[in-house]
Amino acid sequence: MRKFNVTVNGKTYSVDVEEVGEVASAPVATPVAAAPAATPVSKPVVGDGTPLKAPMPGLILGLSHKDGDTVKKNEKVVVLEAMKMENDINAPADGVITYVVKKGDNVDTGAVLAYIK
Repeated sequence: MRKFNVTVNGKTYSVDVEEVGEVASAPVATPVAAAPAATPVSKPVVGDGTPLKAPMPGLILGLSHKDGDTVKKNEKVVVLEAMKMENDINAPADGVITYVVKKGDNVDTGAVLAYIK
């Protein structure tokens, strides 16, 4: 009996393999189910205008405007939940807003939330 450690999808299993005798031909590989495909990573969105970036990681609770609306500097445009607190994210400039995120998205610090042109 031979012991092997096999890692599948990051989880390690200890297996015992029994040798049953000499094999005259070359060993045959037993097919193993393929690991599930990784979730594709979306390309970063590159927009035109002044970027509105997340000041902290969190969950987008709401968008105060629709794409194409005109916003004023310091006007609330996104509500971001971080550490169980709602934070208003304000426009960094006057202009027309184009959102990159939607309600329910999780974002990291520095992620672009919208562009204002």
